[in-house]
Amino acid sequence: MSNVSQDQAAGTSTEDYPSETYAWYVVAVLVFAYTVSYVDRTILTLMVKPIRETLGISDVQISLLHGLAFAIFYTVLGVPLGWLADRGNRTKIIAGGIFVWSMMTALCGLARSFSQMFLARVGVGVGEAALSPAAYSMINDYFRPQRRTLAISIYATGVYIGSGLALIVGGSVIAITPSLELLVVGHLEPWQVVFLAVGLPGLLVAALMLTVKEPKRRGLMKGGQPTIKETLAFMRARFAIYGFHFLGFSMLTMLWSGCAAWIPTFFARTFEWTPAQMGPIFGTIVAIFGTIGLISGGAFAEKLKHSGKTDGNIRVGVISAVVLLPLGVLAPLMPSAELAMTVYAAFVFFSSLPFGAAAAALQEITPNQMRGQVSALYLFVVNLTGIGIGPTIVASITQYGFGDDLALKYSLSITAGIAAVLAAVLLTLCLKPYRESVAMARDWI
Repeated sequence: MSNVSQDQAAGTSTEDYPSETYAWYVVAVLVFAYTVSYVDRTILTLMVKPIRETLGISDVQISLLHGLAFAIFYTVLGVPLGWLADRGNRTKIIAGGIFVWSMMTALCGLARSFSQMFLARVGVGVGEAALSPAAYSMINDYFRPQRRTLAISIYATGVYIGSGLALIVGGSVIAITPSLELLVVGHLEPWQVVFLAVGLPGLLVAALMLTVKEPKRRGLMKGGQPTIKETLAFMRARFAIYGFHFLGFSMLTMLWSGCAAWIPTFFARTFEWTPAQMGPIFGTIVAIFGTIGLISGGAFAEKLKHSGKTDGNIRVGVISAVVLLPLGVLAPLMPSAELAMTVYAAFVFFSSLPFGAAAAALQEITPNQMRGQVSALYLFVVNLTGIGIGPTIVASITQYGFGDDLALKYSLSITAGIAAVLAAVLLTLCLKPYRESVAMARDWI
């Protein structure tokens, strides 16, 4: 399809879009917000040992703080926020989300028990629930169809930039951060001070988000604003595409998130690396290889589509799953830290490769009035199964299966192998219905 015909299919003229310069400014602000979100989320992975010692908790409880706390928030508010993103001012929704998750990150630093920490981490989960559904929808309205996959992929680099920065800066900050005695609050351990230090600056990012203009909505389906019930009915009629897409990319998320949550601890237990040693090295790998992987995946998907393969967004996911199978299984079994880190560098690249295309795939086959809701449902499933359960599966295999902290490397290998196989199968089954959905999407616009 030519550029002109693609624009016509979206129901807009080529002159109807904002300037590309301003559109990329919006992406830059959204990347910044996403980066801050993942700094706040990821910093916990470097502080497993001191948090366990202060709160007196186990690996499984740490995994619940890292994953399930976010999934609970999606259960309660993720879909309603997606519904709101389809109707309300997306700029204000995102700014409000940034404010809440920043304050809740700071509150993590005041936690005195597992339950208090868990509740604060639930609040941090407002980040993606408020941010990504609205961000995907906004990017879709700022960019012409042939540029959306790349734009969404660049937005998604915030995951890896933020995770990388948390590891790079966090490892050094944790090493030099002193304990504090504050009025009213009392004594704070160094890890608690770190949460305060990374949380409060997010309030400035919320203010920056308010400088972004709300774009005109495009690609509207005839019939007005659908309810959540109507959106679910729309998805049920296309269950093969949405079902295989959600579950397939959930397995890839489990592969990445389940392992990433424990990789710093793996290096500490297996090779006796400190956070100051581990953070800068793995953080740099995550920031560089994750960012390059996401952008490469978006560009590759667009190239595939340009060559006539309309299922390019899903093909990238299949390729990633196949390559990640040997990488994820072998990386934690390497005989030296240097070899393990080298394999994990490739693991990060291929883990990040498909996720911009995964989000863009949903925008491509979903009417504008439903994109926020569908994106929220996608993130709910991905976060519940991938981020919510993934770290806990690794911890449970270690704690209950092997009963030995040093067996973490085997837990990482087992989890990666199972998740990669499931992802490859599910996304392969998704290819045909996705092609059919792309063709059908031209009819309802």
